[in-house]
Amino acid sequence: MDAVRVALLREVLAGTEWLGATRRFAGVLRTSVVPHGSGLLLVGTERYEPWHLAAHLTDEAAWSGLPALAPTLVRHEVRPQDPAHLAVGLGRLAAAGRGETLLVVAPGEGDADAGLLERVSEVRRAGATVLALSGREGELVGREGELAGLAHELLVVPGSSGVDLDTVQHLVSAAAGENGVPGARGGKRFRDRLSRLADRLTAPPPERW
Repeated sequence: MDAVRVALLREVLAGTEWLGATRRFAGVLRTSVVPHGSGLLLVGTERYEPWHLAAHLTDEAAWSGLPALAPTLVRHEVRPQDPAHLAVGLGRLAAAGRGETLLVVAPGEGDADAGLLERVSEVRRAGATVLALSGREGELVGREGELAGLAHELLVVPGSSGVDLDTVQHLVSAAAGENGVPGARGGKRFRDRLSRLADRLTAPPPERW
């Protein structure tokens, strides 16, 4: 139901700041990863793992013809039995550097701890681009040197906005794949994407990514 949900969300939010804000953030995300082709690192907090956003971005990467949008999900805890795409631990951040992009997702209930913030700081010092989605204004984004000071681009979703972080992640992932390929809005590529969307709408709910 994701394609229908995004269309309905856009209709409901028409005339608000959120369509423009999410599209601007998605544009920064797309332009930071596509020219380099080195891919995207995605990390949440110890209590919140953005696996749903990872799945959406992977779909958008395939549909838009922009493989660099497909993220590597960096996890706080990795188990021996995890499949390869879910087996990348925090140590991957130590190897991040120039030409790479790190997207941090930090909802209000699980603010990034000092250890994660230090890793993000090291990633930025190594020359990578740091983007962040935060679920609230507060200590996490309010003090200099924390996430607000580390991110090159930050999108905050205050609880008073009437829009939650999950909604914003849907809008960002959908917008990230738009206009990524010449002719994406017309011709065979657009019809192929509509066909894939139709298949997705009629398919049973996916298991955890």
